Amino acid sequence: MHDCSFILELLNTPGWLQFIGDRNVHDKQDAEKYIQKTLDNPGYTCIVFELKETGHAIGVISFLYRENHKFPDIGFAMLPAFEKKGYAFEASRKILSEIENKKISPKVIAITLPSNKNSIQLIEKLGLRFESTFTENSEVLNLYSITFSIH
Repeated sequence: MHDCSFILELLNTPGWLQFIGDRNVHDKQDAEKYIQKTLDNPGYTCIVFELKETGHAIGVISFLYRENHKFPDIGFAMLPAFEKKGYAFEASRKILSEIENKKISPKVIAITLPSNKNSIQLIEKLGLRFESTFTENSEVLNLYSITFSIH
């Protein structure tokens, strides 16, 4: 719950609203409810990442199991002032390494709007490859995936 102010700020950034959607988090109480809902969902993990030097929260990595997909989905978002500096890559790469090393899933997907060029660039840099396009809630989405050799 100590991340309420950060979550409130992040969920109202132009990028979040444009590419992820309005989650109706408009004050600290909404942020607390959003965080609690996340914590209560066993199929959803949201990791806040911070600057090493200051401990200032700058972004999130999400890892969730969606009902309509066989494999878990990795996602990321960060405050605009910290974009394009390698932070999301570093945090996402660490999570993907843990998924592979702990044999959590043989495959991970990422879903994004075709217009989200920054997200697509990071997804591909992480080693995920375009798999297909699908429609959900009348929205066309791109699905990317990475497969791990888990023995």
